[in-house]
Amino acid sequence: MSTRIVEVRAKVMKQNDLLARSLRQRFEAAGVCVVGLVSSPGSGKTALLEKLLSNLAHDLRVAALVGDLATENDAARLKRASPNVRQITTGTICHLDAQMIENALEGWQLDDLDLLFIENVGNLVCPSSYDLGEALRFVLLSATEGEDKPLKYPTIFNSSDVAIITKMDMAEPADFDVAAARRNIESVRPGMRIFEVSSKTGQGMQPLFQHLRDQLAHSRESRLAVQTDETP
Repeated sequence: MSTRIVEVRAKVMKQNDLLARSLRQRFEAAGVCVVGLVSSPGSGKTALLEKLLSNLAHDLRVAALVGDLATENDAARLKRASPNVRQITTGTICHLDAQMIENALEGWQLDDLDLLFIENVGNLVCPSSYDLGEALRFVLLSATEGEDKPLKYPTIFNSSDVAIITKMDMAEPADFDVAAARRNIESVRPGMRIFEVSSKTGQGMQPLFQHLRDQLAHSRESRLAVQTDETP
């Protein structure tokens, strides 16, 4: 039985990786930069995403796919910041996968977007194994969770590009040791870019906004370089 479970899981993961690769090619061809957000429940993902959409929508074409086990509450909230928001309700599944992303994209013209955010289901375990075709993955750690999350869940930090410490306005009341959190992230993923933010007060948000704009500009430059090389 255990052998059979391993075989089925390997097949599922292979199918997901192939579809994720196809999605990544579609995103790159359309010139849209896709950013995944992963975290445990209650880390402030949706609040952060609302701020990102509100700010970036001033000069960029932004959209979001939002994953949850049930309800469409988050999508309804985020539509105040951008009309291009869709909910993915997974039922009992604790993560998004590439097939869910492909299904949710139906009817959308990717050429009409600059940035697409994918907010995963609140979970620091399952999402680490599933590629969604993102160009970037941000992992969130809130000041109310404790400094040891990177040590407890190293895989999700190793599979991410950027770490964001959220709810910094709560760091002092929660007795959160920012330096220790940074050391723990560094011990798991040396050199990882770290942002300290508060969606409530706006602390640290401007550097994050700029980082996303810089990543989009870099993505466009890389795409243009490839197109130039391919031109006869």
